[in-house]
Amino acid sequence: MAQFFVIHPENPQPRLIHQAAEIIRNGGVIAYPTDSCYALGCGLGDKAAQDRIRAIRGMSEDHPLTLVCRDLAEISVYAKVDNRQFRLLKANTPGIYTFILEATREVPKRLQHPKRKTVGLRVPGHPIAQALLADLDAPLLSTTLQLPMDDQPLNDPYEIRDLLEHQVDLVMDGGYGDVDTTTIIDLSGEVPGLVRRGKGDIKPFGLQEED
Repeated sequence: MAQFFVIHPENPQPRLIHQAAEIIRNGGVIAYPTDSCYALGCGLGDKAAQDRIRAIRGMSEDHPLTLVCRDLAEISVYAKVDNRQFRLLKANTPGIYTFILEATREVPKRLQHPKRKTVGLRVPGHPIAQALLADLDAPLLSTTLQLPMDDQPLNDPYEIRDLLEHQVDLVMDGGYGDVDTTTIIDLSGEVPGLVRRGKGDIKPFGLQEED
């Protein structure tokens, strides 16, 4: 049975945030709010929890998961970032983007693109997500909370609890979430590329909306 924490969306209670972080450290899977939509998260090195997330999502082993990081300094531990990439990251984080970058050796091979050796990373702006990352002092391995038969993410924490109470260890209720995903920008090449159009504006990356 999943625990259910009602957390203030702007001033998260430190006691509840710490308890959530301990659940993750002990191998748990959580549902938590971000500045795009609700997401599933677990510890970076926890293969069993990762497999549980894939099962909930109905995802194959080769479907990429995202490293959710606290800030640019943490991104630089897990991704190779040159000056051009750094300027774009600095101008657009924290925010509603996921970035594809070349992975460093700190990223387990099972989390890298098998051919390109890249990884997806993001820095969320949501206070609950940021407080959780600060307590963990490590990235979350994460993916959008969207069930296999649904065409959009879940955004009601009470519905999430009802549907997943036997599949996750904790639901962090930060209020109703968005149903938009992040925009995914590939920064691993010479010029930015659009992988997925989501909530984030693409113009800062020199990309144009399609007619």
